[in-house]
Amino acid sequence: MLAKVLIAWFLMALCVAIHATGVAAALRRWAPAPKPEGWLAWTWLLVGVAGWLIFLHLVEISAWAMVYAAAAVMPDLQSAFYFSAVTYTTTGYGDLTLPESWRLVGGVEALTGILMCGLSTGVFVAVVGRLVQQPAR
Repeated sequence: MLAKVLIAWFLMALCVAIHATGVAAALRRWAPAPKPEGWLAWTWLLVGVAGWLIFLHLVEISAWAMVYAAAAVMPDLQSAFYFSAVTYTTTGYGDLTLPESWRLVGGVEALTGILMCGLSTGVFVAVVGRLVQQPAR
């Protein structure tokens, strides 16, 4: 059981690192730019930020899926990716389940997904806050 907890902790740490690196890259890309003007520019900025954040989540989901596939706890990589996506997002259909000895890992993936989605929400709120802030008078 300790080995599974360490695997889950490593994957959680990897997800945090991926997200932190990705968010830092996004801030370097978008923060220095002047505030966009007009609804179309705002929309494209928000689409870009949302797309980037979702890409980061997909990379993180893929990391969990590759471990599940490598450990042969899912029938194939496609099933592992599907299971990981459903678990990470806490959708939890239940049509695929981990073996009993791996169930704690699935729970940690769900908790990690909640945390990373919360971090993404914070980033999105910060970007929107920057767009709507009034200039100093």
